[in-house]
Amino acid sequence: MPTGPYHPPMRALTLLRHRLPLATRAETDELLDSGTLTPAEVAANLADLARLNRLPGGTGASVAAIRRLGAGLGATVLDVGTGAADMPIAFARRGWRTTAIDANPQVLAIARRALERHALVEVREADARALPFRDGAFEVVHCSLLIHHLAPAEAGAVLREMRRVARLGVVVNDLRRGLFPLAATAVSAVVLGRSRVTRIDGTRSARRAYTLDELDDLLAVAGLRRAWRSTGWMPRVATAAVPT
Repeated sequence: MPTGPYHPPMRALTLLRHRLPLATRAETDELLDSGTLTPAEVAANLADLARLNRLPGGTGASVAAIRRLGAGLGATVLDVGTGAADMPIAFARRGWRTTAIDANPQVLAIARRALERHALVEVREADARALPFRDGAFEVVHCSLLIHHLAPAEAGAVLREMRRVARLGVVVNDLRRGLFPLAATAVSAVVLGRSRVTRIDGTRSARRAYTLDELDDLLAVAGLRRAWRSTGWMPRVATAAVPT
């Protein structure tokens, strides 16, 4: 006869989750953040990420979140950590005037080439922790696959800056940490990734991601509250937040 404590099924699952490696966020650096990649490796990785942005939870979820904040034709959007600038291009197609920023010169060179023929998008070099824009300079400030790269204190600082320069609100599109997101991200990176960087960084990103509860806590510290969220069980989720 069992003599140990009895846990109802839901409590047992909670205990199991807390004992798994994914219960805490990993701190393993990604290759993209290492500063050791060649321009060709950076370009290949960004091309893969642009391809992954076309999957559910990517560009479409960001567009939906921006619209939820009330952005209409002619709205101004700041895209923080723009990567290959495929999202600003999608925003421009909807009539939104977008400023795309990144702090990595290799990334900016790729973004500028991609945006040569897009008059509604401006590219600038800028640090997300100290945005060179006045308060309320944009209606919506957006970032995609950026926050999971940052430790909590740095993520909070970036979100505070995003809130400061946004009039309507902030959109964060990122991976969420969990067993299913880890498996789905790993499969997507292997199937769609043509770069070794994408295949390695895919699983590292999923382990570095925040849970949705952790993201809500970061938003709260930055003076934001969640107003809308795309499907929460997906590996990647877009969150629209407004100032508190």
